[in-house]
Amino acid sequence: MVNTGARRTAPGAASVDTAEVERFGRLAADWWNERGPMAPLHKLNPVRVGYIRDQVTAHFGRDPKSLDALAGLRILDIGCGAGILSEPLTRLGATMVGVDPAEENIAVASAHAEEQELTIDYRATTAETLAEAGETFDVVLAMEVVEHVVDVGDFVATCASMVKPGGLMIAATLNRTLKSFALAIVGAEYILRWVPRGTHQWDKFVTPRELERAIEAAGLDVIGERGVIFNPLADRWQLSSDMDVNYMLVARKVGSA
Repeated sequence: MVNTGARRTAPGAASVDTAEVERFGRLAADWWNERGPMAPLHKLNPVRVGYIRDQVTAHFGRDPKSLDALAGLRILDIGCGAGILSEPLTRLGATMVGVDPAEENIAVASAHAEEQELTIDYRATTAETLAEAGETFDVVLAMEVVEHVVDVGDFVATCASMVKPGGLMIAATLNRTLKSFALAIVGAEYILRWVPRGTHQWDKFVTPRELERAIEAAGLDVIGERGVIFNPLADRWQLSSDMDVNYMLVARKVGSA
């Protein structure tokens, strides 16, 4: 991964970029505003939820059409923000733990879950803290987080250490290509203004091969990957073979689930 300079890290959390935490913490009040700064994430959420549901149910032998398809599975949502992803997975039956180092985000997430009468274990902490405590999960999610951490290898190793034998890690991030610079930085931040300027730093984007190597070095096997593209005619995000900008992948830890 390209790194152009030193970045501040939170105490006791080698992968956490303090500047990134502060940036997203300032947006806490607007996380659930579907017309606000998080509007693109709300629009992306259905394809994320669908991908996670389909990968997890296929792996654990569940019916993806079942209303409680994820029942009995303990899932960790790293960098959960205000719970945009944790809530729909809870509705599918998962036992969710959502962590975010920004206390403002966790406060909003907890309040919104209570309003929706959902039970979600939200914690203002880091992945490193959970790993050090020996916590393990059937599925560990790192969705739109990898491109915001200080060290991808260390972060992935931390995630992998919390995956139970036979469990899954699923990640979503941005590829570091000229196309992603044009679309995710210039287009999304400066022309279309889908997200606030400065949301992403192109040098922190991660290529699929870089992420695969980090995952494999952490002892997991990559078993699937898909690109995600925006369809302007349908006004929605969808899965694709094109991984030039957004992509997701799934990896498995060897052992019995």
